[in-house]
Order: sequence, then C-alpha cells, then structure tokens
Amino acid sequence: MALNQFLILAAFLFGTGVYGVVARRNGVLMLMSVELMLQAVNINLVAFSAFLHDVSGQVFALFVITVAAAEVGVGLAIILLIYRNLGSPDLDRVEQLKG
Repeated sequence: MALNQFLILAAFLFGTGVYGVVARRNGVLMLMSVELMLQAVNINLVAFSAFLHDVSGQVFALFVITVAAAEVGVGLAIILLIYRNLGSPDLDRVEQLKG
C-alpha cells in the first residue's frame, strides 16, 4: 500500500475526531473523539516510520498510546465526578460547579 492511502485514512479519522469534539457535549463521546484523533496521529507516525525505514516513529507511537491511556483514566474520573454531582455527563452544565 502506498503512503498516501495511510495519510488519507488518518486525515479522515482526525477530521471525524475534530467533528466529534466540536459537535458533541457528552463528556464520554468527547473523550472517544480525542482518542480517535490520537490514533490518527499514530497512523501517521507508523506510516512515515515504515516509509523512511526508521523505528523512531513507531517508538513515539508507543509513547502516544501510553499517554492516551493515562489521559483516558484521568478524563473518565473527571467525567464520573461530573455525573455524580450533576446527574448527567453533559459538559454544558459544568458551569454550575463554579464556586
């Protein structure tokens, strides 16, 4: 497969993730959209790594996956606290939590 096919796939996934972050107000769906964007970046890293016959892109993709896992853990904890306090994961209502 050619490099441009991977880049088109990654661009589509990234665009879908951006749309999900902008259009959705549900916290869980926003986290899923951010993960979709991170995976699109990983596809780019691995594709360029294979194209240039270098391992550094693949190693960097592993670091991105690790940071994404930590981000999901913290993000879900915050969304669970919002749900517990407000009864809804809707992020438009978070302004009510200001002191």
